[in-house]
Amino acid sequence: MSLRAAAPALLGCVVAALAGAGEIRPSHDYLSPELRAQQADPSRHPGWLWVDEGEALWRRGERSCQSCHGDIASMAGVATRYPAVAADGALLNLEGRIERCRTQQQSLPAFGYESDALLSLTAAIALRSRGMPMSVAVEGPAAPFLEEGRRLYETRQGQLNIACTQCHDDNAGRRLRGDVISNGLGTGYPAYRLEWNAVGSLHRRLRACQLGVRATQFELGAPEYLALELFLADRARGLPVEAPGLRR
Repeated sequence: MSLRAAAPALLGCVVAALAGAGEIRPSHDYLSPELRAQQADPSRHPGWLWVDEGEALWRRGERSCQSCHGDIASMAGVATRYPAVAADGALLNLEGRIERCRTQQQSLPAFGYESDALLSLTAAIALRSRGMPMSVAVEGPAAPFLEEGRRLYETRQGQLNIACTQCHDDNAGRRLRGDVISNGLGTGYPAYRLEWNAVGSLHRRLRACQLGVRATQFELGAPEYLALELFLADRARGLPVEAPGLRR
């Protein structure tokens, strides 16, 4: 059964057509005009509180990020290349790369996934790639991770027996519970979500999706989410980074 047929019975909502499926479009195309304008305006974007803190963290301490990398402007383009496979074969997203730098280069304790400090620094770094096209590496050591992410994306999950592709490909541009279904890209994360009243990671959003279909949720930073994040980044190839995004 398609999501369009299943949603009214299983989710108690109405799916109304807005646009055809098939084309992968930038996430901001699916925002309301008001949210799109607010996302583009730092003075009206509540996520900038996290960006400001992240920029302060970049400079803070004797062994600061700045002491190695210089001004945070040097991070331009970095977010377009993550997730990426590290020299030891591990798949790291931007948060994972920051945590490694902190523990291995700065000899400091990890911030912890979904902590305000890690979200702030990730948002501040990702901002330097805003508007740049996604260009993750998916060949060589990244290829198995990409295929695992694809498998997760296409596999039906949970009691509702729904796959990511049924929402974000088959029904992109339609309305679900008053919101517009996007192509499910991660280009806006970390993002400030109005329902969270805070900035959150892509993995937090993926957990919410799994909860919505009544599926088993993975831990934040889990290998499954990292592989899916790589697949979503490849789907967004050539589309602009929007982080920090603004979402309902």
